[in-house]
Amino acid sequence: MEAAQLKQTTPEPSPVPSPAPSPVPSLDRTTLPTVNHVEHLNVNQIQVVVRRCSSPNVTTETTSFIPRNPVVDAGTNTDPPVVCCPLLRRFCPCPPRGLLASLVTKVLLAAVLFGVVWSITQKECLPGGNLFGITVLFISAVTGGKIVALIRLPKLPPFPPLLGMLLMGFLLRNVPVITEAVYIDFRWSASLRNIALAVILARAGLGLDASALKKLKSVCIRVAIGPCITEACTIALVSHFLMNLPWVWGFILGFVLGAVSPAVVVPAMLRLQKDGYGVEQGIPTLLMAAGSFDDVIAITGFTTCLGMAFATGSTWYNILRGVLEVAGGILAGILLGFLIQYFPSTDQKHLVLKRSFLVLGLSVFAVFGSGVAGFPGSGGLCTLVLAFMAGLGWRKDKAHVEKVVGMAWDVFQPLLFGLIGAEIRISQLEGHTVGLGIACLLIALVVRLLFTFVCVFCAGFTLKEKVFIALAWMPKATVQAAIGSTALDMARGKEDEELKKYGMDVLTVAVLAILLTAPIGALIIGITGPYLLQKPKNSAWGSAAEDDSETPVTYESTL
Repeated sequence: MEAAQLKQTTPEPSPVPSPAPSPVPSLDRTTLPTVNHVEHLNVNQIQVVVRRCSSPNVTTETTSFIPRNPVVDAGTNTDPPVVCCPLLRRFCPCPPRGLLASLVTKVLLAAVLFGVVWSITQKECLPGGNLFGITVLFISAVTGGKIVALIRLPKLPPFPPLLGMLLMGFLLRNVPVITEAVYIDFRWSASLRNIALAVILARAGLGLDASALKKLKSVCIRVAIGPCITEACTIALVSHFLMNLPWVWGFILGFVLGAVSPAVVVPAMLRLQKDGYGVEQGIPTLLMAAGSFDDVIAITGFTTCLGMAFATGSTWYNILRGVLEVAGGILAGILLGFLIQYFPSTDQKHLVLKRSFLVLGLSVFAVFGSGVAGFPGSGGLCTLVLAFMAGLGWRKDKAHVEKVVGMAWDVFQPLLFGLIGAEIRISQLEGHTVGLGIACLLIALVVRLLFTFVCVFCAGFTLKEKVFIALAWMPKATVQAAIGSTALDMARGKEDEELKKYGMDVLTVAVLAILLTAPIGALIIGITGPYLLQKPKNSAWGSAAEDDSETPVTYESTL
């Protein structure tokens, strides 16, 4: 008969030792004397007493000390943690791991990166240097975008993060103490904005779908072209008489403001489409498809007028020069697009990386090289065409390149909107310029709404649906930020004060358009959509919409 239990009392040891082995052979055994030694146990040990009865009158007893099992870490550190305070160990383990370790690692990486850059550039990455200013602007713009994205109202689409990026750049430029430390040379700023323009144009060209072009109805073409041209002409007319802009600069401002922003329209349309509003009539698909082509028309008109504004010579010569720049940009884009369709060949390694590098590299080269060659209006159009032609040849494989270009846009988007906001100085703003700019914008928006309402006649829409399409075709953001400062950058290169003033007026009105129409447009779409659009009469739509495997086909803009 055998029994094992924790020692409570120490009986008299038997004079005859037990010949049988202990049941725990791997443990160190110590035969207890007559005195209880429990008080000498270590806190990391467990005392086990084994009693063995060989006969009714003979009992032997063996004591073993078992160490407690240490806590084994799943990582590289296998030493048991030192417990000094349970609450402190819970929130701040030693050594650190989890969230705390991740934060410490990121801070360490940032410190090492700063040390390497500082050892190479020295003053440039210290307060007052260009690298320091760009880094602070980038981090602030990303933070501002995250904060604005967290603002969500019930049953309404979220505010576009670009508003936070724009406002953070504006604050960094107009807070007295921060302005002195965050300095960015205008040449660096212009170069970064032009790179961002090249990236967004390449992304737009890759996003255009040739099959969608064939399937589009006439109403989509009317919505894409008519309101943009009408608003551009209205802005040119009103700004010429109210803001005293020359006709060509009025059209530059008109085409800057004539583009609608898919960055605001597309998310709101996807939200309505998910809930089934206007799906049977195809309204979300119509607006998302027309958004890309509306932007292409605006950018083409802008580049044409930009070349004419900085050309020297007679009026007819400038008009002919603008037409030649458009034709030259299209021809160069076609040739470069065909070239990168076949080179690199499909049997090469790292195909996606090479194609992405060629698309981005040629896009940046086209934007900068056209300015160096004296044809600034052809660079943007060349980028659009070469990306579109390359996508035609790659077919389905272009999706992988689009992902890489999208990653580049994620980096340059905060820089673009932050730098645009940083160009606006309150001290240099003139009150009448702001007031007249807002007046021009409001007049043009009214004309645009009315003309958009007319464009959707004879398309099978109800009165409420026509009103909704007109209201949804109003927000402005991405294209205005991408091309709004281009004229100002070129004027600075010419060192002409009058041209600088015109360029600053264009940029000021473009920023005002973003601040006013982007949030208001998002709210209008979210509020009026459920009231002006109809849900499908087919009750099966609700279950189909919730099925992730059957996502409705849409033509989403990549701008």
